[in-house]
Amino acid sequence: MRWALAPLCVMALTACGEGTGKADGAGKAAAPSNRTIAATLKDDRSFGTLERVLDNAALGDVLAGKGPYTVFAPLDAAFAASAGDLGDEAMKAQGAAMLRAHIVPGALTRADIVAAIERNGSGAAEMRTMANTLLTFSKDGDSVIVSGDNGARARLTGDETVASNGVVQPVDGLLVRTTAAPAG
Repeated sequence: MRWALAPLCVMALTACGEGTGKADGAGKAAAPSNRTIAATLKDDRSFGTLERVLDNAALGDVLAGKGPYTVFAPLDAAFAASAGDLGDEAMKAQGAAMLRAHIVPGALTRADIVAAIERNGSGAAEMRTMANTLLTFSKDGDSVIVSGDNGARARLTGDETVASNGVVQPVDGLLVRTTAAPAG
């Protein structure tokens, strides 16, 4: 039953928010960007490793397309704990799988996510990724925590950016555990 409700949660989250643009430290929102998610990630130096993984996995066209998507975008420091260089050609499949586990359908602002957590009596909201994995969102004080179904956890951090085809939500960790490529 829980799995059947995941798409409804995504639709409810998508419909509930009015947040736009790039939030500043005070939570104010600016006008939405006319740039795509792919262009936003490429131009932000905080996502250099993610951009390499995106290029290697050949998923840039997806994030430059129509959408809408929300990308929970790991900052460069988040990749330090990963097993292997996900931007390396030998890690192409693992990089693509990792990326799909960080993307959900719909444009979800932080305000949308917080509202869904608060509406749900359990104190958590769930949504399904493009990799068909489950992400669970909860609050820890003023912070929003996102957990993968494999136990990986990250915190939403920094400013979100509303792009022309979705939202970029920076996170401080990977939402999947990675494994090294087999020795060849």
